[in-house]
Amino acid sequence: MAKPHVMEEWVGRVFTTLCIVVLVVTIAAIVYFVASRGLATFITNGVSLSGLLSGLKWDPEGEIPLYGALPFIFGSFSTSLLAAVIAAPLGCCAAVFMTQIMPGLGKRVLQPVIELLAGIPSVVFGFVGLSIVVPFLRSVFPGQGIGIAAGSIVLSFMILPTITTIATDALSNLPRGLKEGSFALGATRWQTIYRLVIPTTLPALLTGVVLGMSRAFGEALAVQMVIGNAPHIPHSLFESASTLTSVITLDMGNTVMGSAHNNALWSLALILLAMTFVFVFVVRFLERRNNR
Repeated sequence: MAKPHVMEEWVGRVFTTLCIVVLVVTIAAIVYFVASRGLATFITNGVSLSGLLSGLKWDPEGEIPLYGALPFIFGSFSTSLLAAVIAAPLGCCAAVFMTQIMPGLGKRVLQPVIELLAGIPSVVFGFVGLSIVVPFLRSVFPGQGIGIAAGSIVLSFMILPTITTIATDALSNLPRGLKEGSFALGATRWQTIYRLVIPTTLPALLTGVVLGMSRAFGEALAVQMVIGNAPHIPHSLFESASTLTSVITLDMGNTVMGSAHNNALWSLALILLAMTFVFVFVVRFLERRNNR
């Protein structure tokens, strides 16, 4: 009887170890490949890092090639931050409603609807943005409707399930004794929510917001359809702009592997990868604060 259990444990350990090794090797290979291609812009083609990060002109095919990626970096950060500003209150309020106010009805009706948004393809969000958001912005605000505002609104609905799900889990795992103690001291339900529940779970709520921003920062298709893809820094939220993911998806298929233009696009991909690591470190920091 003991021998089969020993064999099962041995097989389980070997399988788990192989999975971990494959995962680590895959991540290391991705980082190495993107870094080697992205750094070739500075090592082989002689482009300065400061010129890439602070340049305002993107013209890799010009007589004098220019590799200014600041408009794309600005577009990615502005759309991600604005999308988080829009989605964070909606997601946190929905989580409070589902866990603190009407947990029965909220979890039966509202939670499945919000989770359904996570399964909708990004191209559908893009078409909805072109059909509804862009015409609405065009009729209310000056401009053509495409721009950072349209991209941020579309992204906010895409990251809403992430923020809501993490916030719901954090609020559901709150010890029941904390709320009961607050009620025993005479606090109302709303006083308990905004003075005890939200401050206690704030690191976990911020974790959901950061993860939502991470997804918004790397989104390509939906933003590409409504932002306008203009390589300049806009002066308002209703002017055309572009993001790192947009320029990569639009130009990568039209370049020759190993060319200066192609290497510059890989440098933009390296910036995206670096920002992903930054978001991961921020999430780990918030998780440690939440555990304390």
